[in-house]
Amino acid sequence: MQADTALRERYDKLQKVVQHHRYLYYVLEQPEIADSAYDELEQELVRIEHEHPEWVTPSSPTQRVGGEAQTAFKKVTHVVPQWSFNDAFTPEDMREFDARVKRGLKVERVEYTCELKIDGLKVVLTYKHGVLETAATRGDGVVGEDVTHNVRTIPTVPLRLERDIDCIVEGEVWMSEKALAKVNHEREKNDEPVFANPRNAAAGSIRQLDPKVAASRGLDTFIYDVAQTSDDLPQTQAAELQYLKELGFKVNPHFKLFDSIDGVIEYWKEWQRKNKSQGYWIDGVVVKVNDRTQQDTLGYTGKAPRFAIAFKFPAEQVTTVVEDIVLQVGRTGVLTPVAHLRPVLVAGSVVSRATLHNEDEIRRLDVRVGDTVVLQKAGDVIPDIVRVLTDLRTGKEKKYQWPSKVAECGGDGSIERIEGQAAWRCVYKDSFAQLRRKFRHFASRSALNIEGLGPSTVDALLEANMIQQYDDFFTLKEGDLLQLEGFADVSAKKLVESIKKVADGIPLARLLTGLSIPQVGEETALLLARQYKTIDDVMSAKEDELQTINGIGDVVAREIVQWFALTDNKHLVMRLKKVLQIKNPDYEYPRVTLGEDAAASERNTRSQKPLFGKTFVLTGTMASMSRDEAKEKLRKLGADVSSSVSQKTYAVVAGEEAGSKLDKAIELGVTVLTEQDFLALLTKHH
Repeated sequence: MQADTALRERYDKLQKVVQHHRYLYYVLEQPEIADSAYDELEQELVRIEHEHPEWVTPSSPTQRVGGEAQTAFKKVTHVVPQWSFNDAFTPEDMREFDARVKRGLKVERVEYTCELKIDGLKVVLTYKHGVLETAATRGDGVVGEDVTHNVRTIPTVPLRLERDIDCIVEGEVWMSEKALAKVNHEREKNDEPVFANPRNAAAGSIRQLDPKVAASRGLDTFIYDVAQTSDDLPQTQAAELQYLKELGFKVNPHFKLFDSIDGVIEYWKEWQRKNKSQGYWIDGVVVKVNDRTQQDTLGYTGKAPRFAIAFKFPAEQVTTVVEDIVLQVGRTGVLTPVAHLRPVLVAGSVVSRATLHNEDEIRRLDVRVGDTVVLQKAGDVIPDIVRVLTDLRTGKEKKYQWPSKVAECGGDGSIERIEGQAAWRCVYKDSFAQLRRKFRHFASRSALNIEGLGPSTVDALLEANMIQQYDDFFTLKEGDLLQLEGFADVSAKKLVESIKKVADGIPLARLLTGLSIPQVGEETALLLARQYKTIDDVMSAKEDELQTINGIGDVVAREIVQWFALTDNKHLVMRLKKVLQIKNPDYEYPRVTLGEDAAASERNTRSQKPLFGKTFVLTGTMASMSRDEAKEKLRKLGADVSSSVSQKTYAVVAGEEAGSKLDKAIELGVTVLTEQDFLALLTKHH
């Protein structure tokens, strides 16, 4: 009997300790003990419950997944009506909201609480004497569905509160992008349809009949509102969030107080830039009058509170109409179909163009002139057409016919499909359209980086016949430039000095990038500069030799050899050597030997670098440095930098407004580094 009493005391304490460490790990993300230690405590709890099942209560930490699969969801009538928010989309909308609030309160200044609006599924949790009794969906605001059996499986939902009170709280169930990638990977393996986004996945998981399935989905929560409590209700929204934390709930840490609507708008702008950085979807900012007495004074309309509003981020997916499809000639002669759209506001900017990539993509989408389409912009400069809304077709839409000739290609306008690719290109290589793009690229930031030589100046020089080859840039005089509209003595002198500065020392990699060799971008150019000392060495390289370089395949090797084999290109390089001092700071290592030992030889030479063998991908913008500076720092530490994400990628560095590369990294489970993480990595290996 005495042994049972001691064991019961041990059991009661274990419940509290295990629950405490669950809270530290899942809610505060500040574990105090190792996972293995926590596992031992939980296993001991399980063993005692196995011996004494009569002691087990619904609030035990072991009871998150329990019971049989449900056959249906019971209806739950909400004790407190579940309101929805009115929406605001622009700063002007918010100023109007602010004016209404001040009129309603008859005051000149109001304090607002701003909270991130998590894109998940709303849940209402009811506790009796501190124990979770029910969890329900919002439903229609009056009646929801009982999803207690699934919500119990979420580690951040306390089964017992820190105080034995009665309360009803509201929050959001969400799924991280990383968890979504894992779930969709499993669904693909099982030939099941994948979830379109984390919100759909969270909703689908909460409505699983079997709680074991919900438990496997990696769901999480943020609780943000106290609808009812047996305690005295906190008098401000900020105090309410602190109260929720003290009860044991997970509260989003990024809320902030402002005493003016200008501060609210700046907060919205800040998170509009940062909304991809948290691993969960954020679709706006919830703005509430902070003072509860003022909230009660303002009250509610028929469907929404007057004291709060959802300040939505600009839409990243909209609909518009395709007005035309036009072929655009690139600098290497490749033809890109571009959809001309009815102008539409997407992700904060007006868009009237979208790339269709190639002929195969047009066929896959079956996009036609006159179609209504879904347009998506998620970090990329040029948005994509996601799909066609065929149900809106009238029969007047026109299928796009791929032409046999394109006048902008020059010559007789002939085009050809590139062998083994979905792309078409001009047969004639020297049309004005191609020349303009080539010359713009040659002077651009990613190539020779000639300051002041922007696209409009390049076009003006070409149209005035002042340049016909790349080397002509380096023979320009101030008097030549003064003939162009917009140039005066100072600006002409400044551009000539900028051109001379580049001519006095251009890195080999930048020159190779600027030459518009097919398949040779910044990364391939750097691989070549690392392998070869001079441009003459690159010119004389054989196809099989180039293929021994890690990162250069047979297609790229063939394009390089073919480009340098052309007499015109050989002459161009000879002329550039006369006007440029070509340096090679990337030539840090001796040229590798050919044959089976080539890769091993390079590894032995570079293996002393701390990040050797690791491939990084950069996406978005960083406040502390440019992308080129970040690449340079990584290469000095022995790392490789790639332009695409794959299973071989070591890490993706995600700055502000990170785009599809971040999505790909999350999908593949590749490590994602924030700017702070990246700076810490550089400091560690400095």
